[in-house]
Amino acid sequence: MTKFRPENVGKFLAHVKKPSRYIGHEFNACYKNWDTAALRIGLIFPDLYEIGMSHHGLQILYTIINRQPDLLADRIYAPDKDLEELLLRQGMPIFAVESRQPLAEFDMIGITLPYELCYTNILTILALGCIPFRSSARDESQPYIIGGGSGSFNPEPVADFFDAILLGDGEEAVLEIAEVLKSAKETKLGRSETLEKLAAITGVYVPSFFEPRYDSRGKLIAVAPLKKGHEKVERRILSDLETLPYQKKPLVPLVRIVHDRLGIEVARGCTRGCRFCQAGIIYRPVRERTADRVMEIAEKGMPAGGFEELALLSLSTGDYSCLSPLLGRLMDRFVKDYISVSMPSMRVGTLTPEIMNQIKRVRKTGFTLAPEAGTDRLRKVINKGITEDDLLQTCKDAKIFGWKLLKFYFMFGLPTETEEDVTAIADLVHKAARVTGPRPLRINVSVATFVPKPHTPFQWEPQISIEEAYDRIDLLKKNLPRGNYKLKWHDPKQSFLEGVMARGDRRLSRLIEEAWQNGARLDAWSEQYDLAIWQDAATSCKIDLKKYLRRRDLTEILPWQHLDTGVDEEFLKAELEKSLSGAYTRDCRVYGCQNCGICDFKQVKPVVQCKVKEDSENSVTGINSAAAETSGKTCTGKTDTETEGDADMPHHWYRISYAKQDDLRFLSHLEVIQVFFQAFRRAGVKLHYTQGFNPVPKVSFSPALPVGTESLVEHLDVDLTEKIVDTRRLRQCINEQLPAGLKIMSVADMPDKTFEAEGKNITCYTITFDRNFTEDGRNALKNFMAGDSFIMTKIRKGRAKELDIRKQVESITVSGNSELDLVICQEQGKAAGKPAEILKAVLDLTDEEIFAARILKVWSKPVVNNSA
Repeated sequence: MTKFRPENVGKFLAHVKKPSRYIGHEFNACYKNWDTAALRIGLIFPDLYEIGMSHHGLQILYTIINRQPDLLADRIYAPDKDLEELLLRQGMPIFAVESRQPLAEFDMIGITLPYELCYTNILTILALGCIPFRSSARDESQPYIIGGGSGSFNPEPVADFFDAILLGDGEEAVLEIAEVLKSAKETKLGRSETLEKLAAITGVYVPSFFEPRYDSRGKLIAVAPLKKGHEKVERRILSDLETLPYQKKPLVPLVRIVHDRLGIEVARGCTRGCRFCQAGIIYRPVRERTADRVMEIAEKGMPAGGFEELALLSLSTGDYSCLSPLLGRLMDRFVKDYISVSMPSMRVGTLTPEIMNQIKRVRKTGFTLAPEAGTDRLRKVINKGITEDDLLQTCKDAKIFGWKLLKFYFMFGLPTETEEDVTAIADLVHKAARVTGPRPLRINVSVATFVPKPHTPFQWEPQISIEEAYDRIDLLKKNLPRGNYKLKWHDPKQSFLEGVMARGDRRLSRLIEEAWQNGARLDAWSEQYDLAIWQDAATSCKIDLKKYLRRRDLTEILPWQHLDTGVDEEFLKAELEKSLSGAYTRDCRVYGCQNCGICDFKQVKPVVQCKVKEDSENSVTGINSAAAETSGKTCTGKTDTETEGDADMPHHWYRISYAKQDDLRFLSHLEVIQVFFQAFRRAGVKLHYTQGFNPVPKVSFSPALPVGTESLVEHLDVDLTEKIVDTRRLRQCINEQLPAGLKIMSVADMPDKTFEAEGKNITCYTITFDRNFTEDGRNALKNFMAGDSFIMTKIRKGRAKELDIRKQVESITVSGNSELDLVICQEQGKAAGKPAEILKAVLDLTDEEIFAARILKVWSKPVVNNSA
């Protein structure tokens, strides 16, 4: 590959459809000295940036590692197909977000294993980093590939790609791993000796120290340990969340990601005991943070991040024992800043009227309720512990408190399921929508195929076929007509592959590699997924995919049996037996130990911060937060006081002029809006908000700038609740909260604010090319200006439209050997050619040539109509 130059990334990214996901520049990112770091760690999330940046675990590790003075952590995400193709075409390696260093230059690569359909993305990243796929093929000069995450509890399909894999909590273990690798680097310890030292760390699994063995029929008969003392790998368990370091300055992306919010983990683990749920096993026992610590994290993280939403994270946030008093404190503290609180994982029965009443104080964040099954009988089989009456009461309460839309989640294909259980899903949705009377709720229903997961009571159960899954979807479509319901389903073809990988063995590594070679990419994205590629690969590898979905015998060897979650296998078998009779296993937090085997009641034990009551009688009424009384100085020089109603607050309009340059030219208009809103919150700027369901700041922006175009003359108008004492201080204060590439140039008072009517604007752009103009190019410009018309065809949303761009262009002036000034007139609301499109058409440029040009907007002014 060619020599990598980080400074060329900007020009390079002009060629991809969404360059903003690769530019970095996140606020609060950590930039450490590459040359002085003793160990450089690349943290990989093997999916697109929008997904990876939403992953809470990776941000925790990023923070912990970078707090160590001699360690450096940077991030790498899976590229979309267009960037992958561009990197290969240009002969460039994949690079990290902050340092922009090639992947192979790191000492350790830490790869999160979040779900089964990301496996080909791992190969894409390794290939673009020029790193051999298999651990056995890597030598001393190449980084150690370490895995971790929820997918590590059956990593066998990808085990051959990893040097080591961490099972369980990583906050402490990642530093122990780093210490071993740092010492090995300093002493030039061999790879095999280093792996032995890694295997000595609790929770670290070295796949090459185990060998799967099969009989003549291909049946797995053993996963044999090859090293004495490494017969099983015990899961790493963090005993206490309270002392865990947290992000005081959270990473703030510039692009809109899936979960764009401050996430605070209030608890880890769930002991409700749903029999299909792998997370309920591999994260046991429950360990809660105190409400005071959660408040501390929120009060530091929200001002540092500038988010409009705070999310309380847990497998079941509604079961957090301090939720009611905590929620009251959070809302009292943040309601004046229009910050909402969301709880993405609420269990039916824990979403009480008191909680709804608190949440709706700012904006009604969405609720997803997961009945999982359509009948009480089947919910008993899976140990869900909720009834139809519980669900209907929750829906009734939600409607009373103003919610008009709810989301339901169900699975089909569960053990013992009948056709009546499937049709009951539609019946339950009908009842829920109409529980409040003549004006029914709108309900979005999501359904998916049940996929048996390792280490659960249902790990021995079969998975239904693709055909059976589609039959159930058709049954639901028939019984759930369009109207107030919207039915969505996870593609059964994707669930099929997920099921194969979930309970797969090491033989599947050949399949993954073959499918990747044949073009499999981004399989979790339905528009990219192609089952036929996998079927062809299976044929080439002589693998029967359907066999991986079969029922397992209780006595057979399972590919993951050498990996110990801490939960006894006998407990899982007992739970499977209880499922057949519908017997309920109670929550050990309330009803005492259920003998799952995870706790030693010394280091490993449940940590519940508030008393848990069976009838959840906690109330938020009358709770006041001392934190709500805190005060501080804002950028305007005034005291931060409780926000009054907007109707009673004065309005002060200001025009903020700003420049958008360098890498930030790749931000879209909506992304620029988000960046400014977050910067205003971090800077303490007090804005008026709109009223209604979803309050937003009262800010109006100048017309959208084309992505990739730089500008010195953009502006936005803001409606502030306070008069600015010192506009220079405000400008400085906001600039400190903006990423490099966005800069406020001036702040001007607008005493007689009136929104500009639609009209014409004349704008001048300076365009600099990477080569000098030819004589043909100069003639083309002259001929264009001499003509009366020049028709260009513009494709938008798949439709062709003809534009006469000559009528749009006021002048084109060559101002240097490779530079020209383009002045265009554009009427707001009418279709027009962008500067890049105009020049490409006039000069007959290739995509490569126009992408290499720098386009800078240097002035703009409205056309004054003097006809009156």
